[in-house]
Parts: sequence; structure tokens; C-alpha cells
Amino acid sequence: MNRKTLVLPAVAGLLTPVLAACGTSDSGSNSGDAIVVGTTDRFTATADAPAPLDPAYAYDVGTWNVLRQTVQTLMAQPKGEGDPIPDAAESCTFTDSGSERYACKLREGLKFASGDPVTAADVKFSIERALRIDADSGVAALLNTIDTIETQGDREVVFHLKTADATFPYKLSTPVAGIVNPKDYQKDKLRDGFDVDGSGPYTFKADVKGDAIASATFTKNPSYKGSVTVNNDEVVLRAYDNADAMGTAIDKGDVDVMTRTMSPAQIQKLDGGSSDSVDLVDMPGLEIRYLAFNTTASTVKSKAVRQAMAQIINRGELVAKVYGTQAEPLYSLVPATVTGHSNSFFNKYGNPSVDKAKNLLGKAGITTPVKLTLHYTTDHYGSATKQEFQVLQKQLNNSGLFDVSIKGHPWATFRPAEQKGQYDVYGMGWFPDFPDADNFLAPFLDKDNFLGSPYSNTTIQRSLIPQSRREADRIGASNSLTEIQDIVAEDVPVLPLWQGKQYVGARNDITGVAYALNSSSTLQLWELGRGVSG
Repeated sequence: MNRKTLVLPAVAGLLTPVLAACGTSDSGSNSGDAIVVGTTDRFTATADAPAPLDPAYAYDVGTWNVLRQTVQTLMAQPKGEGDPIPDAAESCTFTDSGSERYACKLREGLKFASGDPVTAADVKFSIERALRIDADSGVAALLNTIDTIETQGDREVVFHLKTADATFPYKLSTPVAGIVNPKDYQKDKLRDGFDVDGSGPYTFKADVKGDAIASATFTKNPSYKGSVTVNNDEVVLRAYDNADAMGTAIDKGDVDVMTRTMSPAQIQKLDGGSSDSVDLVDMPGLEIRYLAFNTTASTVKSKAVRQAMAQIINRGELVAKVYGTQAEPLYSLVPATVTGHSNSFFNKYGNPSVDKAKNLLGKAGITTPVKLTLHYTTDHYGSATKQEFQVLQKQLNNSGLFDVSIKGHPWATFRPAEQKGQYDVYGMGWFPDFPDADNFLAPFLDKDNFLGSPYSNTTIQRSLIPQSRREADRIGASNSLTEIQDIVAEDVPVLPLWQGKQYVGARNDITGVAYALNSSSTLQLWELGRGVSG
């Protein structure tokens, strides 16, 4: 077994105006049998979420990884790291000095997989549609700096922004800005079910069992014109109930690649050289885990309760017991490798201390033990999540200040319940939409945030977030970003726990595995091919 580590440039966080032209890629290097990729992600349509793959609704890493293969965006995240590059666009740039007017020119001859031409009007329709529908997933908030969209002929689109937003090129690389055909998508209604149509590298067909996708076939789109080279003709994404089942499949040769989420035990076993036919590839990742609070709930309405939890939880012990070298303690919502990171929680609370937590609760007049239930999802972030919450439960209960129980739920019911405010405290993960500090702060703290959190800080929303977005050089935004992180450490609407690495297991005749995931956990199926890997 070969252990491979992908080393990429550090996330520089520099957002400079983009003006570039990229060549098209209309041919792949390999044909032959479909490459089979295993995942434990679940793709389910429910009464609460009947349109999981509509770009105007989808907002989790699993569904986005379907859309990134199929629905094209004006901009795209590059193969490795760095600023976004044109994809459906031939070129894009800010045309003013204040980062408030952004113009894009479409590639010539761009077509949907159906053969219909892709026009500037389709871009306008698609993005205005997402804003108009404003789905309860919160994904439309990524586009909330758009004021108006103007088209000039069939190939030019101009975005007029409400305020300066140096992160806007990144936002145009996310699936909510995906270009869809008005023939397939109604302007004011989500598209229920599992059909997806676009102009991306692949077409898509789902094999549905009950209300969930059992497997999905991605077939190379011969009409695709964009920034990537497609190195295969077909990829099958196969969903497994758990990591053990996925691991058994790759050992038997039923699966060529296994992605998220492998268990810590599997990673450790492969890292130890347990297989001659399966390679483990580790690569930089920006995944974070955190506890979120319904700050209006009676149990955690007092800031002192949330601060006491922040004072007690021992991140180092948590990581060591559950994830080992596969994760690191995190003391901010912003990962340590991203420009603008500050260790705000450590700066405020230092090392875990029951005595300090007791003083916080005593000064606030809180009766102890505080009775709480911590909720987590059983099938979305990997099999180790239950063990993680058992460790958190033990740490809090051993303090004598809390009486904590834990409860797990499948993602299909967990996410809608969380959005409706049914949980006082719950565990979530975040895979960034794009690798910038803004995307680890605004989705949780801005108006109409991703969590549906009632927490609102006017200084953050009206001053600090807009101020940080005026800085094209992201180092220049550090003061605003640090102040936001310090406020979060004081108020604790969320409690960061750890940031993780990411891993891919692949049979050793599969090439391109090192780029199968980027740091934002974007699945790049087009990189995979068959050959002889070293």
C-alpha cells in the first residue's frame, strides 16, 4: 500500500479581479469501464426537502458534489488552490475600483447537454430564480449582495452589487449560481426529485430506490466547453449505508475509489499498509465541526451557559480520543490555514477549567447542573460522530455543572428540524463554499444565515462583514475578520471544535486521485482515469 500526500500551495486568500480566457477541453484521455466511486453521502427526497438537487435549494457538500459535475457556473474553483477561474465564462472582471460592478463574457458556442444554446439571458434567469425562490436551505444568501443583473447581447452579463464584495467571483463558482435551462426549471418553483440538467462536464442519471439515490451515473457531456479536461467517459457514484460497507466493496473490487466519509479506523488501517491494492491519499482540507445553539431556547438563552460549555470542552482530548492525527483542535470558525484566522476562543478561555465555568454560571445565577440534550446526525458526517458526542457528553457531565444526554437523527430529519429551531444544541459540520474567511463567518452570522439561527449582532452584520468584503487583498481584511471572531468567542452562538484533513482511498490502477477533492471538499470526478499509478 502506498501512502500519498497531496501538497498544495497554502490558501493565500487573495481575491484580485479576474480577467482571463481558458481553453476548452473537449476530450478525455481514457475510455473503458466506468469508474465506480463509493460514498456514504445520502441523497434523499422528503416532504420537507423534495428538491434536493435543485441549484436553488441544494446546500450541503454531497448534493453540491452532484451539481458541480453537471451544472456549469460562470466561474470555477481551480484544480488546486487559488483564485477562481472562468468556466462557462470566457472572462470575468470587476470593471470599477470599488468591487461593485462585475462583468462576464460567456464562451462562444456554449450549449446545454440538450443542445440548446446557453445565453446571457439564461444566466440572468438562473441567478434571479435562486434569489426569487429564496429556499429555506439558506443557499440564496450567497448571492445577497446582488442588486440587479444586466445582459448585453447573448454573451455578456453584468452584475451590479449593493455593496462592495471582493468575494463575489468565488460566489459565482458555487452551484447556487449554476446555469439552468428555463425549459427545465420553473422561475418561481423548485424542481422536485432527482433530475438534473445543465452544461457541465457530465450528464446525470439517478437510480432511485424508494426516496433515495442508490447510485448515480455521470456520463461525459460531449457538448461541454469549460476549464476542465474530462479524463473518463463515465463515473458511477454508489451510495453505501456506512463506511464499513464501502470499505468491503473496495476490497472486493466493486468500487474503485472511496471518498467521504471514511471512518478513522479505515484511514488508520490503510495508513498502516494493510492493502497492496488500495492506496490512501491524504490532502489539505478545510472541513470544520462545531456546536450550534438556538440562542432563544430557555436552556441556552443565557450567554453564561454557552460560555461555560466553551470553558469546559477539551478539544485536544476530543480529537485524540476520536480522530487522532486526522483532525486538529479549532479555536475559531475560521480554520488555522485560512488568511484572517484568529485563535479567539483560546485567547478568551485558555485551557479547559471547571472552576472558571462554575464562576461564569454562578455570576449569572444559573442553577446547576444545567440539563441539556445534544443532537447529532447519524449518517451525514461519518460513523465517528456518535463517539464524538459521547466524549462531549462525558466531558460536560464530569464537570458536575451539566446533565447532558445525546440523541442521534438521520440527516433527512435532522436538518429540517434544526432549521425550524427544534434543537437547543446540535452538532454541525461545514465544508466551505469557497476557501475564504468570509465563508466561515457570514453563513453563520449574517442576516438569513445558513443555520436559521436567531442570533443577530448588528455590528457584525452592518459594519464588519461589509467592511471585510471591501478588501480585495484579504490580508487587509484581517482586522475586521479578527473582530468578528472575537465577538463570536464572547457571545458563543456557535462553538468550534475541530478542523479535519480529508482522505481518498483508491485502487492503485486509478489515476488523478490526488485531485479528486480540492480543499473545499469539491469532488472533481473529471480528474479520475484508468492507468498505472506510481
